[in-house]
Amino acid sequence: MKVAFLTAGGIAPCLSSSIVSLIKHYSKKNKDIEFIGYLNGYKGLLKGNSIKIPSTIHNYESEIYSFGGSFIGNSRVKLSNIEDCIKNNYVMSNEIPLEVAANQLVKDKVDVLHTIGGDDTNTTAADLVNYLDNHNYKLTVVGLPKTIDNDIIPLKQTLGAFTAAENSSNFFKNIVNENTTSSRQLIIHEVMGRNCGWLTAYSAYLYMNDLEKNKFVSSIGLSKQKWSIHGIYIPEKEFDLEQESKRLNDVMNKYDCVNIFLSEGAGVENIIREKQNNGEEIKKDAFGHVRLDEINPGIWFSKYFKNKLNCDKVLVQKSGYFSRSAAPNKADLELINNHCHLAVENSLKSISGVIGIDDENNKLSCINFNRIKGGKPFDINSDWFKKLLKKVQKI
Repeated sequence: MKVAFLTAGGIAPCLSSSIVSLIKHYSKKNKDIEFIGYLNGYKGLLKGNSIKIPSTIHNYESEIYSFGGSFIGNSRVKLSNIEDCIKNNYVMSNEIPLEVAANQLVKDKVDVLHTIGGDDTNTTAADLVNYLDNHNYKLTVVGLPKTIDNDIIPLKQTLGAFTAAENSSNFFKNIVNENTTSSRQLIIHEVMGRNCGWLTAYSAYLYMNDLEKNKFVSSIGLSKQKWSIHGIYIPEKEFDLEQESKRLNDVMNKYDCVNIFLSEGAGVENIIREKQNNGEEIKKDAFGHVRLDEINPGIWFSKYFKNKLNCDKVLVQKSGYFSRSAAPNKADLELINNHCHLAVENSLKSISGVIGIDDENNKLSCINFNRIKGGKPFDINSDWFKKLLKKVQKI
């Protein structure tokens, strides 16, 4: 039996750990399984680039758990985007990427493919299953849900998101001290999250909870209010910029600083519209997503608030690459272990799907690929988030 692994999309704090955990659970069932990893995601599959992974790798479990990223590499490749695959020389001009990928799996005699990625990664895996099934080759594909945005339908929690939120919070614990470098300082902490504000909201929640543990010396200016968060902006919650400017200006006048947590997807439609009206090109990736790193939402909001708040200094800091590159924390390692155990159980029964906690029944399940979609919104009616907003808006 041969099992292959593939990690794709952006990295998250669960990739290398998931591979090792899967192999550990396989080894408990059968020590004769052969393992390979396709290098750099679907790119490696298209190019036929793979490495053998020793079945004894789980002996180094604790060492590998201390690393972030993926030891077999990632890439953003969409097999159904034929033009992009040809342009990047992943396939020849007369080839169909899905067919090339499927044929490579047949050539390598792969019985089970584990895809560790987001909705695009796993829905593409479903296309491979269907293609090979129609060509009388039985391939089992069991995906694991990876995204720090925590925005996959119908999953309650994705791997790596807890760690990313913890690290986004820790990132700001240092950055916030920059408010001592100037009078009337605005700090914008830009957090990853294209369509979903969970990461921004939860990292803010963790930060504010930790703030309660600190001891402050208000008599010399070390006050909790100056180190608190004064604004949280996410895609799911509407906000009036003019009203927010007035509220934040009061905060600035009172505490001499304003600290904002901004989801990169918040208000992005207005930014795109403004850029298009100015004749600027809006660049997109292979999946048709706007390249948010080139839109620079944090910069746009900093320019908007600079004059409104009469700022002496403005600082925009992005925690995305810092948080998504971290090694998994205890909460994620527990999730990874549970997900991988069920993934192996299903693969040995030749059941394809994505392993995840199903929102419908709150149980860890093997979910049909057809139900997997991206863009799941964060529930702004969560009790912890409503309490967080009240706390922030009272400052």
